[in-house]
Amino acid sequence: MVLDSAVDIVAGVDSFDYVVVGAGTAGCVIASRLSEDPSVRVALLEAGPADGPVAMKDPAGFPALLGSEVDWGFTTTPQAALRDARIFYPRGRVLGGSSSINGSAHLRAHRASYDEWLDAGATGWGYDDLLPYFRRSEHAEGRDPRYRGVGGPMRVGLPPEVAPFEAAAHKAVRQLGHPVAEDLNGADQEGVGWVELNVVDGQRQSAADAYIHPVTAARPNLTVLTGVLARHLVLDGRRCTGVVYGQQGQQRQVRATREVVLCAGAIGSPQLLMLSGIGPADHLRRHGIDVTVDLRAVGQNLQDHPAAMAVYTATRPTAYEIPNPRRLVAMLKTQPGLAAPDIQLLFWNFAFVPPTVAAPDPGFTLGSCVMRPRSRGSVALASGDPEAAPLIDPGFLTDPADVRQLVTGLRLARSAAGTSALAGWQDKEFLPGAGIDTDDQLGDYVRDNLFSAYHPVGTCRMGTGRDAVVDPALCVRGVDGLRVVDASVMPTLVAANPNATVLAIAERAAELIARTSTTAGRV
Repeated sequence: MVLDSAVDIVAGVDSFDYVVVGAGTAGCVIASRLSEDPSVRVALLEAGPADGPVAMKDPAGFPALLGSEVDWGFTTTPQAALRDARIFYPRGRVLGGSSSINGSAHLRAHRASYDEWLDAGATGWGYDDLLPYFRRSEHAEGRDPRYRGVGGPMRVGLPPEVAPFEAAAHKAVRQLGHPVAEDLNGADQEGVGWVELNVVDGQRQSAADAYIHPVTAARPNLTVLTGVLARHLVLDGRRCTGVVYGQQGQQRQVRATREVVLCAGAIGSPQLLMLSGIGPADHLRRHGIDVTVDLRAVGQNLQDHPAAMAVYTATRPTAYEIPNPRRLVAMLKTQPGLAAPDIQLLFWNFAFVPPTVAAPDPGFTLGSCVMRPRSRGSVALASGDPEAAPLIDPGFLTDPADVRQLVTGLRLARSAAGTSALAGWQDKEFLPGAGIDTDDQLGDYVRDNLFSAYHPVGTCRMGTGRDAVVDPALCVRGVDGLRVVDASVMPTLVAANPNATVLAIAERAAELIARTSTTAGRV
């Protein structure tokens, strides 16, 4: 059952085997999979509403959702390497979380991204370990069964039609000598290819659509509470026994007899840990929070994909004449000897410009996104108030290597624009402009025009040692009965849009929890 408020919960039914905090991608998977056992009672808590505006159903409508009532609407701290610019930082605040407001892309990373986690101490989380869970999460018809799954909740596929601009851009990348990837989620993990989408019958399929809505009516053991904000975890010594949440000015507690599973994302999960006394001791004390576990790595290691764009005025209309056509991406290597692609090229049929600039129309955009950034940031508390937005510092471009890579990516984008395939589309370069060509000039341009791909990860990284927040079973170090399952546990950012990876993480975590959880918990 899905309840629109905490006050609707049946009196006395406030104790569950599992309490899942956050109904984003990971939380929906965890709650759905654990509640498959009818003897297990599961509560799923979500701060946002059960549903949102009509644009949530439109796969191309996500720009209208940014800053809306289903977005937390965060902003970063001033970014030192971006001349103290603050970057808008949306995160989903609705059942389904960011899977309800993103671009619906379903894209795995090159296997090297996951095998790198093994080197970071995340035993059991390499590519071969995760592949069965990628397959379990999806229904992808007509693909190679060695890599792809059928029968899973997320319906994955390609729109049937290709728009003329995307067809020309596909040819442009081929003309540069890059390979064609028939299935970027399969054996072909490098090259230019079409992006699979989580779209069913022309409408977005969020994690809630796939994992929660189809089962709630048939599972009285699954309770979904929306419109409730988790304020802090309940700790009995060093065991987590529940969650205190607020709704309409009132507070209520829900107990977990087995485990609390924190799925609030790379921003919300470290924030809730710190509000509960689990985090860097000095930082917590500064905000008047009693320290239960001095865990210095909480909130550290924030990573995100930085991007910059080359914008062109067009000689012909670029607007789509067909609904929801295919989307194009190129996963490319900036150097021949690299083990995996490190740049993602984006191709948009409109001019993406800063808010202060009038966009040319018609126009198009070729973007460059750094897939393996070296810069690191953090999430910290602004205060001890659970309703206060945290301090989000992605540290964009603080490592000069990321600047160099963005510049290289822009040069690749410019090369694509200069091919014969796009010659009939391009009028002139609008941004950066023909006069901006040296590495220093382009470096200044990306610092002034950087935007986030909105892919934060890493703030509760898994591994071993003092730099890890959770162990390879995703149990929080030093606390019994508490795990973190979401993008925050990634040791390093994968070279792809992260939603498909979060699905696989959660699928594997649900199996781990069901197999190993006891009332005694783990350390």
